Amino acid sequence: MTVDYLVMAAYLTGIIGVGWWGKRRAASKSDFLVAGRRLGPLMYTGTMAAVVLGGASTIGGVRLGYTYGVSGATMVGAIGLGLLALSVFFSARIARLRVYTVAEMLSLRYGDAASVISGVVMWVYTLMLAVTSTIAYASVFDVLFDVPRWVAVVVGGTIVVGYSALGGMWSITLTDMVQFVVKSLGVLVLLLPIAVVRAGGFGAMADRLPHGYFSPTSIGGQTIFTFVLIYTFGMLIGQDIWQRVFTARSDKVASWGGTVAGVYCLAYALAGAFIGMATKTLYPNLADADQAFATIVKHALPTGVRGLVLAAALSAMMSTASGALIASATVADNDIWARLRRRTTPGDHDEIASNRVAIAVLGAVAMGIACVLGDVLSALTVAYNLLVGGLLVPILGGLVWRRGNLPGALTAMIAGGTTVITLMVTDGLLANEPIYYGLLASLLAYVAVSLATRPTDETLLEVWRRRLAGEPAPSAAATSPELSAA
Repeated sequence: MTVDYLVMAAYLTGIIGVGWWGKRRAASKSDFLVAGRRLGPLMYTGTMAAVVLGGASTIGGVRLGYTYGVSGATMVGAIGLGLLALSVFFSARIARLRVYTVAEMLSLRYGDAASVISGVVMWVYTLMLAVTSTIAYASVFDVLFDVPRWVAVVVGGTIVVGYSALGGMWSITLTDMVQFVVKSLGVLVLLLPIAVVRAGGFGAMADRLPHGYFSPTSIGGQTIFTFVLIYTFGMLIGQDIWQRVFTARSDKVASWGGTVAGVYCLAYALAGAFIGMATKTLYPNLADADQAFATIVKHALPTGVRGLVLAAALSAMMSTASGALIASATVADNDIWARLRRRTTPGDHDEIASNRVAIAVLGAVAMGIACVLGDVLSALTVAYNLLVGGLLVPILGGLVWRRGNLPGALTAMIAGGTTVITLMVTDGLLANEPIYYGLLASLLAYVAVSLATRPTDETLLEVWRRRLAGEPAPSAAATSPELSAA
C-alpha cells in the first residue's frame, strides 16, 4: 500500500496547491462566491458534474448496487434527471437573475420577508450535505487505513476547508476540474471494467447474484418514486446547485453545460450499480454494505491503480463537500448574518473575509457532526427532505405561477417543513411518508393562502419579470440590498 499512499498524498498535495493558486483570482465578492460569473462550457460542465456526484453518490451508489442490483442506480439516476430538468427548463432564467442565493431569488419574487425562513432551511440543507461527504471520507479510511473516524474526518475536512476558504469558488472550480478528471478515470475507466472482469463478467454475475439483481425495479416502485421526489426535485432548488449555475458566463452555457453534466450523471449511476453488483458477486457477506466500495478497491485493484481510484473517491467526496460548504457559508453570511450585521453594526465590511470566516466555522461544525453520525444515506435523506418539503413549492411556484404571493410562500415553507420534521420523528428518517405529506401540505398551503390573500404588488412583479428576462431593472436594488452588488 506504500505506493498507493504516495499516489493519494501527491493528489491531496496537488489539490491544496491548486486551491492556493485560485486564491489570486478571488479579488471581489463575485469572484469569491460565483467565480466572477465567467465560466465557459468546459469548466462549467466539469464543476457541475463534480458538485452533484459526491460521497453519497459514490459510496451510496455502490452500496445500493451491492444491496439491490442494477436498480440501485435509481438514486444517482434521479440526481442526473434533476440536473437535466434544471438545465433544460430553468437554468437560463436562474442565471439571468444574477443573484447569489436562492433566498435572494425568493426575496426578489415575493418581497424581503421571504428570505428569512428560506435562508434557515437552505442553510440546514447545505450544512447536512457537507456532513454527508465528510462521513464518506471516514467510510473509506475505516476499511483501508484502520484509523479512528475522527482522524479521517479532521484530515479530509481540514483540506476541504483550507482550499475553500483560500479562493472561494475560484479555488473550488479549479480543484473540481482536477477532481472531475480523476473521478472519471478512477471510477469509469479503471474501477468499473476491472471489477466486472474480476467478477467473471456480466454472465457470471447473473448466475451468482440473487434473483432480481438485473431488474431495474427490484429496489421497489415506491422507493424509486421517493428518489425522484427527493433528488430530482432537490436538484432544481438546492443552493449548492444554483450557486454553480450563477458561475456560468451566459444562460446558454448554463443550459448546455448542465445538460452534458446530467448525461454524465446517468452514466455514473450505472457505473456505481455495476461496481456494487460485482462486489456482491465477489464478497457476498459484507457486514456493512457501506464498505462495498472500499472493499472492492482494496482487494480487486493492483498497487498504484488502487491509489488512483482512492484519489477518485476522495475527489467525489471533496467536490460535493466544498460545494456544499461554500453554499452553506454563502447562505449564512448573505441571508442570515447580514441581517444581524445591519441591525447591530450597519456600514461597510469586508465581505470576502466574512465569507472566509463562515467557511471555517461551518467546516468545523460539519466535521463535528460527522464524527457522531454514521449513515451517509440517512444524513443525505434528512437534508433533501427538509429542502424539498420546505422550499420546492414556493420556489417553483414563484417561477411558474404569477398568482403566488408572500403569504402563500411563507405558509408553504412552514407547513411543508413542519410536516416533514414531524413525520421523520414519528415514522423514521428513511420513511417515504415525510416527503409525500410534506409536499402535499406545502402545495395546499401555497395555493389556498395565495388565492385567499392579496396578489403580489405589480411593481414588484415587474422588477421580477425584467430580471428573469435579463433586462435592466434599476429598481431591483431597492428590493434587496444584496442585489445591487450582483
